[in-house]
Amino acid sequence: MHRTIIALIFATLLTIPNAKAQEEPLRLGIAGLTHTHVHWILGRADKTDVKIVGMVEPNRDLAQRYADQYGYSMDLVYNTLDEMIADTKPEAVAAFGTIYAHLEVVEQCAPKGIHVMVEKPMAVSLDHAQKMAALAQKHNIHLLTNYETTWYPTNHRAKELLDEGKIGALRKVIVRDGHRGPAKLGINQEFLDWLFDPVENGGGAIMDFGCYGANLMTWLRNGERPNTVTAVTQQLQAENNPKVDDDATIILTYDDAQAILEPSWNWPMGRKDMEIYGLTGAIYADNRNTLRIRMAEGYDGYNEEKFTLEERPAPFNDPFSVLEAVVRNKIQLPANNLYSVANNLVVMEILDAARKSAKKGKTITIKK
Repeated sequence: MHRTIIALIFATLLTIPNAKAQEEPLRLGIAGLTHTHVHWILGRADKTDVKIVGMVEPNRDLAQRYADQYGYSMDLVYNTLDEMIADTKPEAVAAFGTIYAHLEVVEQCAPKGIHVMVEKPMAVSLDHAQKMAALAQKHNIHLLTNYETTWYPTNHRAKELLDEGKIGALRKVIVRDGHRGPAKLGINQEFLDWLFDPVENGGGAIMDFGCYGANLMTWLRNGERPNTVTAVTQQLQAENNPKVDDDATIILTYDDAQAILEPSWNWPMGRKDMEIYGLTGAIYADNRNTLRIRMAEGYDGYNEEKFTLEERPAPFNDPFSVLEAVVRNKIQLPANNLYSVANNLVVMEILDAARKSAKKGKTITIKK
């Protein structure tokens, strides 16, 4: 009897996945170092859920500067993605190069079963995004698009309140994103070289910051596509942004609501905030942690509550922790989540229409 129990325990252990293997950090490759959001991954050496196994950056001077800053070995740096993948066999790759290069990263990774996370926006165009989505589906990989605002507890609490009916039916959303302009922020030249390129970045502020509002509004509407898109762009700093727009206003209409997106490189201060208006009140996600709720009273009165929210629980407070958890099947993100392919295909449809609207000077109707 004793031997039978031992045999059963041993047989059971054989069917359980290797616990030690599951505890190993996610093997992550980095495709490009020219996007300064790369500091988010280079600066998290204190976390053990992800291990950088290789980087792709042909600009050795840039790679060396970051090596000096963060203490990694230049042996990790490769000239091509193919070389890095062959030598290091990453489980996932995070793209920190130009937005135009996102498609190429997925083209190389997806057939090899390597999961991909790109920085916002998903792509330079809907065409590129659709090709990326098709590759991800064909080869059964996870394809995530990372936005800073996805980590904000205020945005998630705002959606919860909206879904609970706290302010009544949704009527208007205003999202403002941006700063005073890349040229005024002391950003390194390697980033500026493509950020101001209409091909490599797909546009200026309309792409760089317009994607945030499109992402959030599509999420608030549970994946719904707008009926129309109307956009106006301007170039208010021609001396700094000679090839691209630096200010935009995008209006999205739905059957019963409207969104106004205000991406700009002309704000006097950096901002990522959202206002949500319902029939009986409003929710203000002022920044990452500050949330206000105003409930209407009479004609122009209101009762306001202000909250300071704690950071979201792990792994949802860090995009690379989310990537690790998704790849390792520790979590399953809900449909139309902010990282999702479904959401970001709508984002790219909105941005394509916005650029077309601004160029032609007319409203673009989205075909259903």
